[in-house]
Amino acid sequence: MKNAFIIFFLLFIIYSFLGWLMEVTLTFIRSKKFVNRGFLIGPYCPIYGYGVLGILFLIGKNTNDVLAVFLKSILICSVLEYLTSYFMEKLFKVRWWDYSNKRFNINGRICLETMIPFGILGSFCVYILNPFFIKLLYLIPSTIRLILFIVLLICYIVDNIISFNVINKIKKEVKYQKKDNTEEIRENVIKWLKQNSFLYKHIKNAYPNFKIKGINKNN
Repeated sequence: MKNAFIIFFLLFIIYSFLGWLMEVTLTFIRSKKFVNRGFLIGPYCPIYGYGVLGILFLIGKNTNDVLAVFLKSILICSVLEYLTSYFMEKLFKVRWWDYSNKRFNINGRICLETMIPFGILGSFCVYILNPFFIKLLYLIPSTIRLILFIVLLICYIVDNIISFNVINKIKKEVKYQKKDNTEEIRENVIKWLKQNSFLYKHIKNAYPNFKIKGINKNN
């Protein structure tokens, strides 16, 4: 059981890193500059790790039907992206991404343009990447694998604590603004982010199109 947990966590980190790498590459192609994507400081986007592990757990060994794997990948990743968007907005009063200008979107949280790639990438992970990474991880001596697990787990936990503290301070700054116009609040928050450390500038760069939502000065 312990060994299985270590393997799954390392797979989670691998897929989170690959998701981050894909996001950074696509952003670089569009803007011709490096942008550290995601909420966390480190080179990983956990939503990809959770998405792939969710696909693997749901599908299990039932990989004979390629279409079913494709559709399940779309379903799992789309639900995960929608819920992440919803709860992060409710928690921090900010919508970090918005697909409202895309066709076939659901409440601006997910859209067809991202759902199809989810299915393709999920299927690629199930049939190609995951068998390769599992074989690779089991080639690593168990002691080294354990050390790697402990180091990465500590880094991941510390990163989450720091990053959520930063996001929470952004939420407080949003509430501190003595204005009712959300766009004006957004501009003031951007100025505030620029004046702070790289941790805050990272959030601004990673989500340049964030929108202020659900402002209630009494909360």
